[in-house]
Amino acid sequence: MAKEWILNMATNRWGLNKKRSVGPVSEWIREAMPRSEAEWEAAYMSRLEEMLRERGIDLTPKEYLRSLGERLFVKVTEVVRAEIDEVTLEDCVTYIRNLVIQRTFDGYQREIETVYGQLQQQLQVPIEPASDRLDRLYNVDFVIRAGEALIGLQIKPVTYRQMNEVHRWQAWMAATHRKFTEKYGGKVFVVFSVKEGRQKRIANPEVIEEIHREIQRLSSS
Repeated sequence: MAKEWILNMATNRWGLNKKRSVGPVSEWIREAMPRSEAEWEAAYMSRLEEMLRERGIDLTPKEYLRSLGERLFVKVTEVVRAEIDEVTLEDCVTYIRNLVIQRTFDGYQREIETVYGQLQQQLQVPIEPASDRLDRLYNVDFVIRAGEALIGLQIKPVTYRQMNEVHRWQAWMAATHRKFTEKYGGKVFVVFSVKEGRQKRIANPEVIEEIHREIQRLSSS
């Protein structure tokens, strides 16, 4: 129905579908394992009744759900309507401009602040996410195409080096990386990331030059 989008928006905005309002429904339905909608309704009403009793809310489950619906109605017809009435033509024009200019640029900047973004910016070549198959078989997160070959990139947090039995993991990954090189021609480079505040940076920047050399080698062969 056409009005569902506004009901959905308002329900999410005021948290009327959150655990604190309607209970942990995902958890409850898994525990109930209902075979029909009617079974689920009965199980839900029973659990909701318990929750209301524990919270000292003197309403039946049906009365409580109706109260949530009434609250939603007030939010839509009073709050949302008042906000809509305040929207001007200039607000809409400014919003669309900011959406395609400011927000797109901000998103681009956030991407650059990631390790993936930094790699792409410094290498100046397209970097593609590895397929599930490449990830599973060869432990690579991204690939770079160089001539007919592929170069693999694996990104690891710098804390990975401190893991228990890290040498066993390194040996296993080195073996899968060798198989990648045998099949696709390019080396696999491990890029370590470190978090500083809200941003991440490359902890082993010397790897950038190593990747550059591998791209040049494969592109000229």
